[in-house]
Amino acid sequence: MTDIFDQFDALEESYEFMLAYAAQGLPTDKGSQSGMQIRKFLERALHSISGIVTWCIEGNEPQALEPSDKYLPFRQVFERDARNALAAIELVLAQPAIGSQLVDNLNASIHLRATLTDMFLVSDILRHQLGETMPVELTAED
Repeated sequence: MTDIFDQFDALEESYEFMLAYAAQGLPTDKGSQSGMQIRKFLERALHSISGIVTWCIEGNEPQALEPSDKYLPFRQVFERDARNALAAIELVLAQPAIGSQLVDNLNASIHLRATLTDMFLVSDILRHQLGETMPVELTAED
């Protein structure tokens, strides 16, 4: 179960960087420190979301989670949202220049926001049901 929490943490950190990058008003990712980092954070988000999709498909959390009949339908929702977010991030990464406005539009994308919201919901439930001690905190931007 630790792996999924690692994926959640990596996605949240990537999203926080993306919010900061969007606020800088940069026309391109060329020529600035944060510009050099944005592709790395987008790729990290891509990797994390891919891990989340795999987790949704595999469905390998402990059987003790209750109510167990509610997990499969929500996993399917989470997987769809995550796949949509992957497509949006891949589109951004395919661009020759990634400016702040483009990342701002990605951040506002319902696909990415749905994935993040799903992630916070699942993380909170899993942490509570599995007795994890690290609470997931929502930021003001979420």
